[in-house]
Amino acid sequence: MDVNAAVAAAAAIAGVCTGVIAMLAFRWSEREQKRPTRTSLHTDPVLPPGVDTVLSVLRSSAVVLDEADSVVKASSAAYALGLVRGGKLAVEPMLQMARDTRRDGEIRQVELDLPRRGTGRGEALAVSARVAPLGSRLVLLLVEDLTEARRIEAVRRDFVANVSHELKTPTGALSLLSEAVMDASDDPEAVERFAGRMQVEATRLTNLVQELIDLSRVQNDDPLEDAEPVRVDELVAEAMDRCRHQAGTKQITMASGGTADLHVWGNRGQLAAALGNLVENAVNYSPARTRVGIAARRVAAPGGDLIELSVTDQGIGISDKDKERIFERFYRVDPARSRATGGTGLGLAIVKHVAASHGGEVTVWSSEGQGSTFTLRLPEAGSARVRSSHRPGLDNEDENGQPAETAISSPYEPLSAPEVLP
Repeated sequence: MDVNAAVAAAAAIAGVCTGVIAMLAFRWSEREQKRPTRTSLHTDPVLPPGVDTVLSVLRSSAVVLDEADSVVKASSAAYALGLVRGGKLAVEPMLQMARDTRRDGEIRQVELDLPRRGTGRGEALAVSARVAPLGSRLVLLLVEDLTEARRIEAVRRDFVANVSHELKTPTGALSLLSEAVMDASDDPEAVERFAGRMQVEATRLTNLVQELIDLSRVQNDDPLEDAEPVRVDELVAEAMDRCRHQAGTKQITMASGGTADLHVWGNRGQLAAALGNLVENAVNYSPARTRVGIAARRVAAPGGDLIELSVTDQGIGISDKDKERIFERFYRVDPARSRATGGTGLGLAIVKHVAASHGGEVTVWSSEGQGSTFTLRLPEAGSARVRSSHRPGLDNEDENGQPAETAISSPYEPLSAPEVLP
């Protein structure tokens, strides 16, 4: 009996201990459930009502920080800019701003230059950061990317500076030459010489003003408002006629091929100006007794067929460093040659804007000493494409729908090294 009593007592004691442990575990579990965890600090209910919705539609990068400097909410743009990493704000100046604002409640704003994420090299990322208190515990950080705005502002400043310089050169020359004419009024030969120089400078000034007007027009006007199907062969003929005198003076042969039955869609005047600028550049930058070729062809593209217009010359060529800048306003590969030919440095900029506004593009292949090929790609006028699957009397056709035996071949291949013409 003593043994049974001892066993019963031990069992009772064990039961009491188990009950006590269970009760303590239950109380501890309740306490842990009520305690805010690291995860709960990052959930949306921490934000005041409606804030999450507002942040989701902002164009600025948005980050919400709690009192422990942990990220409660961050937009996808904030992650893309590299502002948030590992649940923390990764930009120390912004973090310090957030702490100061949390301490005194003052709204702060600053502009910063941040390194590009992952590279640490190249153009810095220009941002404007604004920090404001959000409720009693949170801080809101809004970051605006100013990189593109600064780039555009720099382009505008350069453009104004270049225009001022380019206008000042011929007007200053005209002023000096007019004084020279007055001083040499009793010397007919000197007057004639100075008058000739005045005519050259006046022509250069007129061309510059006209190209500034053309550039402004292609930037501001919508070419598709007056769009129409334009025959490629007519554009090519007009561009060649525009440069025929200069080409004849330098004994440069101009040839075209593959332009029959091709049409592009757009503003005729702008397209003619763009192609004319390419041909004029090819003639001006080619040595005497060489050849300039204009070739056209239809190429397939995912969004619809394109028409490629390639202008090839045997001129001085363009270096690799210059290729990146030749479509900038007023940029010249050879300033001395440009002054001799009256170039303004706006021709290729106009071509680029015309191509872009028509839904196309312009590219260049060039090698120093071997010449250049500028390729203008434009959408084909779909309504002008009428190609039958069979023509009576013809056994086959080429890729342009022309009879194989009469198709015009062209040695000019865009985006590849042009064949050196004899």
